[in-house]
Amino acid sequence: MSFLDYRVILGGFAAIIGVIGFLPYFRNLFAGRTKPHTFSWLIWGILSAITFAAQIASGAGPGAWIIGVAATLSLAVFVIAIFKGEKEITRLDKISLASAALGIALWVVTTNPLWSVVIVTIVDAVGYVPTFRKTYKQPYGETLTLYFLSSVSFVISLFALEVFDLTTALYPTSLIATNMIFISMVLMRRRRNVVSSISYR
Repeated sequence: MSFLDYRVILGGFAAIIGVIGFLPYFRNLFAGRTKPHTFSWLIWGILSAITFAAQIASGAGPGAWIIGVAATLSLAVFVIAIFKGEKEITRLDKISLASAALGIALWVVTTNPLWSVVIVTIVDAVGYVPTFRKTYKQPYGETLTLYFLSSVSFVISLFALEVFDLTTALYPTSLIATNMIFISMVLMRRRRNVVSSISYR
């Protein structure tokens, strides 16, 4: 088996795990148990699509497949969230969306692939703000399986990159970090709620 075949297998495996991660999310979304924030998913969908194009242009190869999957399914979540997602929109959410739009505008005029990915990485973190705010108040309003399996798929995708440098690896690495921070925050909030409910009995 050639090294290229090894990367193709890893890239395909990462993409499959990414799809599997979305299955419980869609199930809970249609059941009304998960309430995604439209702003976050719009930002994530657009940025994933941008980064996928940048990675393909930079020669990322199979390691970029998971980003393409994430872009497609994130935009699907956004469309569904318009009807079934979080309805409370705060000033902070609007600021986050405006900041993301500014970042995307900067990306449009940036010709350097590395700076393009740096901007996308920062804007993606900004896009997390509405979901962090919403889920901090409602820690059971998200399906954590998605964020965990997405992180696993991004770890695998790093080993599938045909070109491993800042341009191709920065974005998936940042996604792993933000997902883990988000999961930790939600679990702490859920644990605190359980402890509080017990203490009031």
